[in-house]
Amino acid sequence: MIKPILFALSLVALTTATTVTAQNNRQRTRATANNTYYQRQNHLLDSVISRYIELDAQESRSSYMSGDNPADDLYEGAWGTSGVNANRVDVSEVPDSVVISCKGYVAPVIGSTTSHFGPRGSRNHYGIDIALRTGDPVGAAFDGKVRITRYDRGGYGYYVVIRHPNGLETVYGHLSEIKVFQGQSVVAGQTIGLGGSTGRSTGPHLHFEARFLGNPINPEKLFDFQENKAIADNYFLVKRNSFDWAYGGRSYRSSSNHRHSSSRGARYHKVRKGETLSGIASRYGVSVKELCRLNRLSRRSVLRPGQRLRCS
Repeated sequence: MIKPILFALSLVALTTATTVTAQNNRQRTRATANNTYYQRQNHLLDSVISRYIELDAQESRSSYMSGDNPADDLYEGAWGTSGVNANRVDVSEVPDSVVISCKGYVAPVIGSTTSHFGPRGSRNHYGIDIALRTGDPVGAAFDGKVRITRYDRGGYGYYVVIRHPNGLETVYGHLSEIKVFQGQSVVAGQTIGLGGSTGRSTGPHLHFEARFLGNPINPEKLFDFQENKAIADNYFLVKRNSFDWAYGGRSYRSSSNHRHSSSRGARYHKVRKGETLSGIASRYGVSVKELCRLNRLSRRSVLRPGQRLRCS
């Protein structure tokens, strides 16, 4: 009698186990199917998002390739060609914080940094210097459009300024030769000039600047010049940190009185032969208009060697 009972119990247990296993298998199959479905949906969504991002990038690029200027809304249509500072906005009027995309960055030249951003004697050095040999190709840091190609005997020498869709402008100074023209659209890495030692220079190097609304940012806050890449995909510009040279420095004007500079802490420059208003203005981080206002000059004024100009 016991054996039939044990057999019956074993049969029930086996049936139950088989049922549970079948249910688990069905659940596992259903879960796998659901997971596959969601993976396909996510892949489809990623493809759609990627396609839209790609389209946005193409539309952004095609807009200035076809005639518009990069970051035109940000600069409110300003496209001055009189000098580096032609479209400069006073620091006090720059937004407190801005996110700047650094995707697509290409190092303009591969070399060691020989001089950093910051004070240099009685003036500020608003970029970094990168060692190169005369004739080395210099490339555009991002896609963009050439705003200026010019020669500044007393400062940048042969130089190029490029405006980019991310709102930055990059400056390339002391070139031996310029390979692009004003208004030309360029792509990241494209040769825009050859390295040299023109202008105010003691030897072959590239003077490289990064500016936002005309105001210089230390390039080493955005780019790693040892690894030759952007530090991150995005740079979070915080005004007081990005423009620390202006806050508490000699060239900052408070928002309440930025149109009038105080005589306290004023800086002066003794004009050398061949120097220009735009070159001097660039060196001291002021606009040509402000330099003229401070010295009661016009843009057409002829500078005399030895002439003393107030620069802040």
